[in-house]
Amino acid sequence: MYGARRPITKDRKGGTKQMKRVALYCRVSTMDQDPLTQLGELHQFVAAHKDFQVVGEYTDHGFSGAKARRPELDRMMDDARRHKFDVCLVWSCDRLARSTKHLLQTIDELNGMGIQFLSQREAIDTEGPLGRAIIVIVSAMAELERCILIERVRAGMRRARLEGRQIGRARLDIDRQQIVQDRRSGMSLTQVAKRHNISRASVCRLMKEAGADDPRPCSQETVLRDASFSDVQPIQ
Repeated sequence: MYGARRPITKDRKGGTKQMKRVALYCRVSTMDQDPLTQLGELHQFVAAHKDFQVVGEYTDHGFSGAKARRPELDRMMDDARRHKFDVCLVWSCDRLARSTKHLLQTIDELNGMGIQFLSQREAIDTEGPLGRAIIVIVSAMAELERCILIERVRAGMRRARLEGRQIGRARLDIDRQQIVQDRRSGMSLTQVAKRHNISRASVCRLMKEAGADDPRPCSQETVLRDASFSDVQPIQ
């Protein structure tokens, strides 16, 4: 589809015009959010424009808008440089970027390649100078909103610490000395971990924190492979 010529459609007056190839970009910040909500509305928007045809969908699932490098965003920009679409359609400007600088850089690059940028929620179209001005305002407000949210979270954490409340995962009630003794007695990582109901990586870390000699030192691969690496807090 990408390599084919743009299809031709008839307008209301019976004339012909080329269809615009549209790329849909979506982003959600967490893995428990569903990008289908955004995609559904974007497809409805495309259906209302007879000269639009979706040729690609790009969805970054679980990525913050503050990150300039995202797998699907990078793939979309690579396809844009190959002129595989004519319009980039997003549900909202903050889906593309939270930073005003990053948003404007991305839009500038798209415009430089002759690609139109559309934001459904803000009804922004970069084909005109007014759309460009509105984008600056909207993106600046989105960046401000994110900064305020971050500061509220930090203030809440500071207050919780002052009140003596636990921040993050609670410490496990385990016998650290016994874990070290079991490991030094010759028990394997798996045996010690199962006996005390913790991860193998945590056994390695406790041995290191205790300054004990491990009969079979843990490899870096073992630590990185264990998804439960953070189930035991460091010794204070």
